[in-house]
Amino acid sequence: MPLKTMNLDLWQLKYFRVATRFGLLAEACLSLLLFPVLRGLSMFRLLNIQFAASVKYHVWLGTGLVFFSLVHGGSTLFIWSISHHIEEEIWKWQKTGRVYVAGVISLVTGFLMWITSLPQIRRKRFETFYYTHHLYIVFLVSFLFHAGDRHFYWILPGAFLFGLDKTLRIVQSRSESCVLSARLYSCKTVELVLPKDPRLNYAPSSFIFVNIPSMSQFQWHPFSITSSSSVDKHTMSVMMKCEGKWTDSVYKKLEEASVSDTNINNITIRVEGPYGPTSVDFLRYDTLFLVAGGIGITPFLSILQELACENRLKSPKSVQLVFSVRTFQDINMLVPVSHILFHSIHNLNLKVKVFVTQDKKHSSGPTTLKEYLAQSQVQTIHIGTDKDFSRFQILGHESFRRLATLVILTVLTFLGVLISLSHFFIPNEHKKHSNSMKLAASGELTTGKEKVPSWVPDLVIIVSYVIAMTIGGLAAIILQWRRLHRETLRMTKEEVNPQGRNFTELTPIVPIEEHGIHIGERPKFKEILSEFEMGLRGWSSIGVLVCGPESMKEDVASICRQRFQCFGVDDSRTIHNKVNLNFHSLNFSL
Repeated sequence: MPLKTMNLDLWQLKYFRVATRFGLLAEACLSLLLFPVLRGLSMFRLLNIQFAASVKYHVWLGTGLVFFSLVHGGSTLFIWSISHHIEEEIWKWQKTGRVYVAGVISLVTGFLMWITSLPQIRRKRFETFYYTHHLYIVFLVSFLFHAGDRHFYWILPGAFLFGLDKTLRIVQSRSESCVLSARLYSCKTVELVLPKDPRLNYAPSSFIFVNIPSMSQFQWHPFSITSSSSVDKHTMSVMMKCEGKWTDSVYKKLEEASVSDTNINNITIRVEGPYGPTSVDFLRYDTLFLVAGGIGITPFLSILQELACENRLKSPKSVQLVFSVRTFQDINMLVPVSHILFHSIHNLNLKVKVFVTQDKKHSSGPTTLKEYLAQSQVQTIHIGTDKDFSRFQILGHESFRRLATLVILTVLTFLGVLISLSHFFIPNEHKKHSNSMKLAASGELTTGKEKVPSWVPDLVIIVSYVIAMTIGGLAAIILQWRRLHRETLRMTKEEVNPQGRNFTELTPIVPIEEHGIHIGERPKFKEILSEFEMGLRGWSSIGVLVCGPESMKEDVASICRQRFQCFGVDDSRTIHNKVNLNFHSLNFSL
């Protein structure tokens, strides 16, 4: 609505203009909002920022977007209410200019998505958060009709890449894989072994999104990969802690099969990813100090297996793992790397300290880490399936060259369709009118004879977008079909060998005293780190990697900040060795 028809007082006019500026701030946040949640097309990977860390920027931008939008919408409605124009404009679909009812829809859906994404709701009711977040389609379309095509072009790059990234992920998830075997741990943890293409490589601390159609057709959950592609060429393993409705269902299904001794013919699974760092940064450190809390051990299982690979030219020489758990049963999560803990590794000194914070020591119970792991209750379930595992192996992403080709093809398709439809549906005389530039801010295109409805260019953008995404999806399907039928290597059950490992019958070579268990106490990270530094010789660059609760990360980070060595300053009066601490926070959940 033009301001001159509202008959506002001076203070109302100024306040209305301030509300408009808040709308522009919300638009700026929206223009950047979708970039951090890109997966396959993520530009943050080029900066070596992992997806779990980039999601934080999405959260911050989303919070700013909701705040600015609430101020913008609330202030606008307030001005309308006192100027008696709210009944005239709020529920009317304007033919030209801004569509205000679309702005209200956009505001409500955005606020609803933000509320359900709060940690208090997301962690307890993940399904509510997951399904509500799909309202982003309604939000973006409503924003387009409210702000107009000229304002929408500012957020189009992020929306375009997000749509293409989503399309590529849908195409990848169409290929169904299977579970080769599963392990049930007494600590209510499940480890799934999946087949993969031998040429698929991923960095440690990577993760995948998993969907099991028999549990839910639409729910996707992220899990850290516990295996190493340098060691396991044909398989990939993930470990999940059963703390929610979906994971409990997976555990119960496998538990019932193990108790009844019934053979599960097949468990279909869909996978997106793997996603993770583009380089193995931790290999550049001389020493590693790993701190894990509970299920936060999962990325370190992959790292330890990577360190055990003898093909590395350069790797850390000394590793200290501090593992804090609540109960003795949680120690079982070290079973996948027990063969590393109790066998000598070439040119690597590995020490483990386990802290059990809530259980008490039993007089007749085990006393060493090896005894605890030897008595661990782990049930292995083998899934019967087709012998040709090449039908189910996970292929991973397309190559960078093919992804770049898909992006260019989709962009050219969008621009071509947009120009063609604009030329056909938007007459040239409307574009040449001298007043079009003056009215661009309000989304109106006028001529001396008639006005072009503002929803026409909006629909042109939507149709062009849908056609471009369809063409990009069809091209991705063709590329995937070629990979499945021309590039896939045939694998047999003997090559995959999902049951060829024995984790408990191991002969220790290194002294057991190297690994200690502390019962009824919490780790004192400052003392452990100081003791670890005293055992080093000469100058050392220490990579401090932490994965666990936020309080644990903050404690270790504060210790690193307190050290002068964190900022490249050496205090020879307190520590004889020169050390450089490099703190890294890993996420095991999103």
